[in-house]
Amino acid sequence: VQLVESGGGPVQTGGSLTLSCAASGFRAEDYAIGWFRQAQGKEREGVACIMSKIQRTAYRGSAKGRFTITADVAKNTVHLRMNNLKPEDTAVYYCAAVLVPGEPGCERFFPPSVDHSGQGTQVTVST
Repeated sequence: VQLVESGGGPVQTGGSLTLSCAASGFRAEDYAIGWFRQAQGKEREGVACIMSKIQRTAYRGSAKGRFTITADVAKNTVHLRMNNLKPEDTAVYYCAAVLVPGEPGCERFFPPSVDHSGQGTQVTVST
């Protein structure tokens, strides 16, 4: 199982970024896959999750209306579009997966209790 993130970087307040996660070793559409983040000195927190096969998504409260998680089933890739970014969104963002079939996997993102995660990508939002 491998999860490789891309798309992080610096952005100004109000700007947008799209993070991508390329999954290998499993079919992402069959499980819960999404993102959690960790800011310096803070606990990990779930951001968004998708279960493509049952068309379910879940978001943390502060991400609703600003972030959108989507899946490209053909490419086994998940994207997180982040709009109207704020300084408090600054963190390392990790792609993660819950590889237990039949379980409400997205619930394990809030808070994060996942089976696999990637190396992370830094998102820095400046004022």
